[in-house]
Amino acid sequence: MPSPTQRALARVPAGLRPFLVRHRRLVKFLLVGGACFALTTVLNLSLKFTVLQHKPVVALTIATVVATAVSYVLNRQWSFRAVGDRRALLLFLLVSVVAIGVNDLPLIASRYLLELREPRVTAFTQEVADFLSGMVLGTFVAMLFRYWAMRRWVFTRPAEPAAARVEQPQRIS
Repeated sequence: MPSPTQRALARVPAGLRPFLVRHRRLVKFLLVGGACFALTTVLNLSLKFTVLQHKPVVALTIATVVATAVSYVLNRQWSFRAVGDRRALLLFLLVSVVAIGVNDLPLIASRYLLELREPRVTAFTQEVADFLSGMVLGTFVAMLFRYWAMRRWVFTRPAEPAAARVEQPQRIS
């Protein structure tokens, strides 16, 4: 029975398949990132338009922290199929703290340096600027940083295949 990945690849044009197979780790990372981007967007907007109306950076930070926890599990289990030891978790947390700061910087610049906020601009302009700076630009730059850092420092040891984990009986000669 074909795996879900094999079934999905069967639907992709034949000319694109070798590229996707060759770069499967990146493709999986981008799929996890897309799901976490959607989660971050929903959480960010929910917080921003309810309990954190006057704190857009805090709303974005909370949303990013939640999505980061989800991405850790998905990237470790699926994208990188790596061993999840304490060292990897600590490095992931360190990389994630830096990446959350990287993600917040464009929004901070937009809101407080460029002053793209009410009353200097309309509410609509403020929201578009917040979305483009925090969600689009911030997420893109943080994604590039995370991918590089995760490959470099966090998920460096691949998990053993299931067959290798089963202890082989020793022969007595």
